[in-house]
Amino acid sequence: MKKILFAASECVPFVKTGGLADVVGALPGCFDKSEYDIRIVVPFYTCIPQRFSKDFKYAAHFYLSAGAYINNEYVGITEYQYGGIKYYFIDNKRYFSGPRPYGDIREDIEKFCFFSKAVLSILPVIDFRPDIIHCHDWQTGMIPVYLKTEFAGGDFYRGIKTVMTIHNLKFQGVWDIKTMKGLTGLPDYLFTPDKLEFNGAANMLKGGIVYADKITTVSATYAEEIQTEYYGEGLHGLLSARRGDLSGIVNGIDCEIFDPANDDSIFATYDFNNFWAKKWENKVYLQEQLGLEKDRNKYMIGLISRLTDQKGLDLVQRVLNEIADDNTQLVILGTGERRYEDMFKGAEWDHKGRISANIYYSEELSHKIYAAADAMLIPSRFEPCGLTQLMALRYGTVPIVRETGGLKDTVPPFNEFTDDGLGFSFSNYNAHEMLHTINYSKQVYFDMPIKWQQMMLRGMTTDYSWNSSKKRYEELYDSLT
Repeated sequence: MKKILFAASECVPFVKTGGLADVVGALPGCFDKSEYDIRIVVPFYTCIPQRFSKDFKYAAHFYLSAGAYINNEYVGITEYQYGGIKYYFIDNKRYFSGPRPYGDIREDIEKFCFFSKAVLSILPVIDFRPDIIHCHDWQTGMIPVYLKTEFAGGDFYRGIKTVMTIHNLKFQGVWDIKTMKGLTGLPDYLFTPDKLEFNGAANMLKGGIVYADKITTVSATYAEEIQTEYYGEGLHGLLSARRGDLSGIVNGIDCEIFDPANDDSIFATYDFNNFWAKKWENKVYLQEQLGLEKDRNKYMIGLISRLTDQKGLDLVQRVLNEIADDNTQLVILGTGERRYEDMFKGAEWDHKGRISANIYYSEELSHKIYAAADAMLIPSRFEPCGLTQLMALRYGTVPIVRETGGLKDTVPPFNEFTDDGLGFSFSNYNAHEMLHTINYSKQVYFDMPIKWQQMMLRGMTTDYSWNSSKKRYEELYDSLT
């Protein structure tokens, strides 16, 4: 039996700030438990809901030192069984208390240096020697570094392999070298340009990429993009040099949670047989709830997103008035940068009955939008994988995406002559090219309803569960063991 340990900073259902938590929470449960013993280790944040933490079982504790700045720190180990998976939570109130898992970047870097060393240190204590440690994002980037350096001499750790998954290359865990030496206790020779040094500072994710046995990211296109200067965030040379060990494996979604036939959050459930009429019903209910004009024939576009530059909202800003024409409604859900929040609030005021700006996040409302909208707009500047388009497809909502990262991999463009494709896409990061694509989608919706319905059905029946992705990970793990 192959033993795999997932190490991450967040995991559904315990703590979530983004798609990383969805992946760590969903992927391990997909594997055959007779062949793979997969366990998960995350920090024991005090913000984990009490309905879970009250049942955590104390296992052991010890004290750990790293560099001069981390001295004799408490490492508590608690265990919990959930969904057939064993979880370990590393407890330290100094590092993991507070209302959110992340905060000040300097404090985050310290606590995840501590966490990385603690992950390796608990293994003999819990009597679990994994064949592979699967590390996720910069917060666990120091695990492969420690494993190949400070922990390399011990018999227990010899032969353990590591996989480093990059969920978003933009975030890397960069701080000055002197501080990083004080936090890690690692020797000077590691802080050189071929190892952890990065533009005169130290880079935790770079360390993980250098020392991991294999590297993955969350779509095939993103794996290619990050080897270029435009997308590579300063690490394109290193990633290109390691291209033989780099692969892109697209994320999946939980098709039981995102299932329009069995979704308690939506107004009217539906399946392949009645989706057209029931989506109309969901649309009218949502229009009424949000104060939009009640008309099932309006073309409703959803936009569920963090409101940041990465998500292409500057493109939307340039042509917002043209998007929201007399036949179109736009429903926004999300929070983020103040200028985009204010932009959408102002647009709602200017276009009463056509635009609904919901500047907060609600899982329930997101499901209602998936079920009611005709199209989902995702014009990202870059998108490592993206889950919004996969969820939209599941509900028969047609994605309109920019051809980047996982959006390009998962949304083949509609072709009216061959009757294939799952959505609409544009290539260049250009507002008017996006607008042209949106207008074309409207033309298909209003003038080619049969082709539109066929495209909806193709989206609903395409398998974007974890099943196909799991097979790729099995191949990766098998290659290492």
